[in-house]
Amino acid sequence: MSDFTSNFWSVYVAGITLAGILACLVLLWATSRTKVAAGSDNTTGHVWDEDLREMNNPLPRWWMWLFVITIVFGLLYLLAFPGLGSHAGQLGWSSAAHHEQEVAEANQEIAALYVQFAGKPTEQLAGNAQAMAMGERLFMNNCSQCHGSDARGSKGFPNLTDGDWLHGGTPDKIIETLTAGRSGGMPVMAAAVGSPEEVKNVANYVLSLSGAPHDSVRAQLGKSKFGVCAACHGMDGKGNQALGAPNLTDDIWLHGFGEQAIINMVSGGKVNVMPAQSGKLTDAQIQVLAAYVWGLSNKPSDKH
Repeated sequence: MSDFTSNFWSVYVAGITLAGILACLVLLWATSRTKVAAGSDNTTGHVWDEDLREMNNPLPRWWMWLFVITIVFGLLYLLAFPGLGSHAGQLGWSSAAHHEQEVAEANQEIAALYVQFAGKPTEQLAGNAQAMAMGERLFMNNCSQCHGSDARGSKGFPNLTDGDWLHGGTPDKIIETLTAGRSGGMPVMAAAVGSPEEVKNVANYVLSLSGAPHDSVRAQLGKSKFGVCAACHGMDGKGNQALGAPNLTDDIWLHGFGEQAIINMVSGGKVNVMPAQSGKLTDAQIQVLAAYVWGLSNKPSDKH
């Protein structure tokens, strides 16, 4: 509730909560005062299943006191814990702080499992069966949602097994990517390239860079216009890992293959985000995970 610029919703939630508790008290008082007309046999006259008769007996006293205790408990709980809008509670408890505490305790417990890998080179960890088993579980829990359980990715999500890297595939670069994440952007270039026909020409030139099927006449016409793309991809189209600009000559297509896919990219641009893992994983976990990812496309140097 503290995220709202106005305290209206805080007051609204607190009011609804207290009104609900007050309504319970009113209901209890009203039912205790209401007298249902009863016959001489102390029944209300309602009969179900031919022989089940509703009696007109007062609520058991223990039940009424239990109801009162529940209401008192609810009020004390709202006083001690968050529940009345932006009121933080007298105990200062919050779900976020509780979560952080649990994460810290869990990280402390698992630290002993990773200490044996501390200081070891990524290439060596990639040959350690225990480290790779742990790295695989980390990958399945944190990376497979995008890259797939086999790490081969899908449209818009890089294949981690083919040795093609947007930002570099060295152990240090993988650790850097996992730790801080990546944000890649292909700007809309249609206006800079020119008319729709010129965009189509550039698309065919891009296809020609990797030897993919293309219109050679259009490709020749689009070569000069490719200059506006060269700032990121280079004049030779081999990309720039410092910028995360893809290599256009290797016939690997992250966002789709073909003339129309390239036209869509030039005309609409694209933004891709790799979330940072530093807030979820410890440095030791990232080290092991990086070794696992590196090992997917490299041969480990140590099998011990």
